[in-house]
Amino acid sequence: MRAGVKGATPEGAHDEREAAQRVRGMFARVAHRYDLANHLLSFNIDRYWRNRTVRRLRPVLERPGARVLDICCGTGDLALALARSHGGIVFGSDFCHPMLEAAQRKAERRRAHIRLFEADALRLPLRDASFDLVTVAFGFRNLANYEAGLREMRRILRPNGVAAILEFSEPPGRLFGALYGFYSRQLLPRIGGALSGSRDAYAYLPESVRRFPLAEELAEHMRGAGFSGVHYEYLTQGIAALHLGHA
Repeated sequence: MRAGVKGATPEGAHDEREAAQRVRGMFARVAHRYDLANHLLSFNIDRYWRNRTVRRLRPVLERPGARVLDICCGTGDLALALARSHGGIVFGSDFCHPMLEAAQRKAERRRAHIRLFEADALRLPLRDASFDLVTVAFGFRNLANYEAGLREMRRILRPNGVAAILEFSEPPGRLFGALYGFYSRQLLPRIGGALSGSRDAYAYLPESVRRFPLAEELAEHMRGAGFSGVHYEYLTQGIAALHLGHA
C-alpha cells in the first residue's frame, strides 16, 4: 500500500480500532445530508459511475439464484441500483447505523428488494463462499485495514464469484490531476462542510484519496488476496476507478 498505509487513517487515530471509530462517527454526522452533498459535489457524475458498475456486473446479476451483497453500503445507492437489475434480493451492510437508517427509508420508498444489516466489513457475520457478487462503492477506502477487507470479500465469495470495488482515484493525467487536486483539496471541504455541517468529514475525503493505493497497486493487492482475472478501468479521466476480480 502507498507509503506503508494499511488502511484509513483519520486525523487523531492511532490504531485500527480508533480509525474505525472516527470513520463511523464522521459518517454518522453527515448521514442526514450525505446524498445531497455527494450528488452536488460530483455534479451527479456519481450516478453514472454506479450505473456503469451495474452494467459491468449484469452477467453476474443475471445468474439464476445469484446472491448479491453490497458492503459499506452507506445510504444504499449502489444496492438500489443493483436491485433494479437483479431478480432476487440484494443484501446491504454497513457499520454506521444512521447511514443504514437512511438506506432503509430509501428502500421502503422505492419498494426495493433489499435487506440491510449492520456489520463491520472486516468481520462479516457470514458463512464462507455464500455470495456470487460482493460490491463496495466509495467505502473500501474507509476500511481500517485494506488487505483484511480484501481477504474478507474473498472469503465470502463462491467459486467464480465476482468482487467489484468502485472507488475514488487520483487522475493519471498531469493537467486534469492538478485541476481536480485543487477542487478536491480547496473547494470540496468548504462546500461539503457547508452542506453537511461537518467540514472535517469533507477535509478527510481528499486526504483519504491521496493516501489510498493507486489503481494498479490496488489491483496487485487484490491478486495477493487470491483474486484472479483482476482488471480495472478509470472513470471520468481517473477521478474514480472500477476494479473487478474473480474468486
